[in-house]
Amino acid sequence: MHKRSFPIIAALFPALFIPAGPAQTATALDEDALAVYADCPLERIGTQLVRCDNLTGAGVAAPFWIPEQK
Repeated sequence: MHKRSFPIIAALFPALFIPAGPAQTATALDEDALAVYADCPLERIGTQLVRCDNLTGAGVAAPFWIPEQK
């Protein structure tokens, strides 16, 4: 058992230290970058949580103390 598994372990061990690819940094033009909502407070419309007109909260009902959007 040990003679068969050693070559596999020896082959996979260097893969732990080799980077998968070049590091990616988020830029303003990058489509995969997360949106920053600095000027948008968390509000609700009915029972849905919204921020900057985007639904958020994964469908969980918004608590009553979150202000209603005007």
